[in-house]
Amino acid sequence: MTDYGAECYRRFLEGDDEGFSEIVRVYRDALFLYLKSVVLDCHAAEELVQDTFFRLLVRKPNYSGRSSFRVWLWAIGRNVAVDWIRQRAKISYVPVEKLETYLYDKTDPEQSCIQEEQRIMIGNALARLSPDYCQVICLVFFENMSNEETGKIMKKDARQIRNLLYRAKQSLKKELVKNCFGNEELR
Repeated sequence: MTDYGAECYRRFLEGDDEGFSEIVRVYRDALFLYLKSVVLDCHAAEELVQDTFFRLLVRKPNYSGRSSFRVWLWAIGRNVAVDWIRQRAKISYVPVEKLETYLYDKTDPEQSCIQEEQRIMIGNALARLSPDYCQVICLVFFENMSNEETGKIMKKDARQIRNLLYRAKQSLKKELVKNCFGNEELR
């Protein structure tokens, strides 16, 4: 199975500008959601997505193929975000807005309303977690990355990610219980 992102990047490096356009089209939205989980600021995340793609466009870093293209791109994005955080030396906490990762049936207005409220509560609870907890939850559950892939992005080994994920889930559960979710809904 070939890695579509790696193929597009190879084409871009060989002079096909459409390859770069494909990378942006395919990865922009998911990269935005990930970076938003890192910096907890929608506007900053949008800038960081642009900076990540700009770095790819201008610097043309070497992709070795040791990981999937997506993991490699996320690691570049994380490095851009870490640089941004260091420059500001202060993270501005903004509640995570509506997460588009939950699909629901809009034919039932009552159910849609309930699910929308749940998404808002989960987003708010995620925003109250530590940045590492929020990142690991977003990467593993929203981006469907493995512990190994998540570890490469967060610069931790798989065991550390497993432990971090366990603590993050426990912390998220406490936040949700504290804010009106019943224990039966979290199983």
